[in-house]
Amino acid sequence: MGEYHGYTGIVAEVLRKAGVKPGDLVRIRRGDGAEFEGVLMPRYSLSPGPYVVVKLRNGYNVGVRVDPSTSIERVGEVPRGKPGEPMPLVEGPLKPPRERVMIVGAGGTVASRIDYETGAVKPYLSVDELSLSVPELWRYADIDAMQVFQILSEDMKPSMWSRIVDEVARAIERGYDGVVVTHGTDTMAYTAAALAFAFHKGLPVPVALTGAQRSSDRPSSDAAFNLTAAVLTAARAPFAEVVVVMHGETGDSYALAHRGVRVKKMHSSRRDAFQSVNAPPLAKVLPYEGKIEMIDQRYRERGREELVVENGFHERVALIKHFPGDIASVIDALVDKGFKGIVIEGTGFGHVSSDAIKSLERAREEGVAVAIVTQTIFGRVNLNVYSTGRMMLAAGVIPLEDMTAEAAYAKLSWALARAESLEEVRRIMLTNLAGEMSGRHHLRLYTHTGRW
Repeated sequence: MGEYHGYTGIVAEVLRKAGVKPGDLVRIRRGDGAEFEGVLMPRYSLSPGPYVVVKLRNGYNVGVRVDPSTSIERVGEVPRGKPGEPMPLVEGPLKPPRERVMIVGAGGTVASRIDYETGAVKPYLSVDELSLSVPELWRYADIDAMQVFQILSEDMKPSMWSRIVDEVARAIERGYDGVVVTHGTDTMAYTAAALAFAFHKGLPVPVALTGAQRSSDRPSSDAAFNLTAAVLTAARAPFAEVVVVMHGETGDSYALAHRGVRVKKMHSSRRDAFQSVNAPPLAKVLPYEGKIEMIDQRYRERGREELVVENGFHERVALIKHFPGDIASVIDALVDKGFKGIVIEGTGFGHVSSDAIKSLERAREEGVAVAIVTQTIFGRVNLNVYSTGRMMLAAGVIPLEDMTAEAAYAKLSWALARAESLEEVRRIMLTNLAGEMSGRHHLRLYTHTGRW
């Protein structure tokens, strides 16, 4: 029976007889009396069985089983707009903005959509398409956009951080009032920390990273809200810091701006997945009201610093977690493979098992920097309490106080790219450069009531 717009078998025959094609508004009646109405979608190439895919009026896709008794009729067509002229999503006229914001696209779910050939989410949407599809952005800034990468979060590498740093720096040098970086959420905290260290000596405007937990073509997508909040932050925030701007709660009421060296993704799928660790969020962002409310009053002020860039990251850095097993062999293997830096998430105060001490000593002898954070997320490293910790200190490990694992990994990669000795690496790692460490830690969390 051949193929018809990706459909085969009896489904292709029924669609061909009805004269419908993907994009048509159709009504489907099955022999059992069930009726469906929606937009006929392309077929997933890997989907088994005699099904058609229909997008219902509520925005969700369903698969409808087709048999010889099924009838399909075309009842209309979906209105098609002109490319680059999206339907307005906000009421009232947009005020002419004065600020200019550059959106630097690095991929991720925020710039992804369903691939109807495979049924998977892929980074298809360009940053230009994304900015044009969210007209709310022009309420707060004139937008320019450029694409650096079109990848998913797990494909990010330290060498790519350098490219992002370069593009952000170019935008600032060209006079933009702020920069937004769209990025996959799973590794966003690493990139945010990397940018914070690269710009720690001088940053005149905000750099806001943002992403989405759900792709832009999903009915429940958080992409538009997060992007709008990030543009508002980049355009009008009083601070000049690298931040992650994402939902502050599961609804669409406010976002939070987290310092890039303090943020961690705490949930795999919730909209409010990001949280500041051992520190309060920097600000509360209300994109519908156009407001930014500062939470932490200690910040680098917009416009007070000249741009200073220290770019470059070492690729041969590993991040491992201590486990109740042969951690010593893992450390030895990394040294044997030529890694120059290792960050270990130790237990509690930052410990590894006592039988790994010799491996730590060997790493130091081989010129490998080993830094310790705690795997408890909140709290801080203290290697002076127990004998194992004191042996670790004697073996040369670097205790990183209350730093997150993501910030520690990015900082060690950054430090190794410029230090010429283990002593210099230690000095850099133990120096608070961008607010990544504090002398005291907080037990309180920022709650959904809006209070810290």
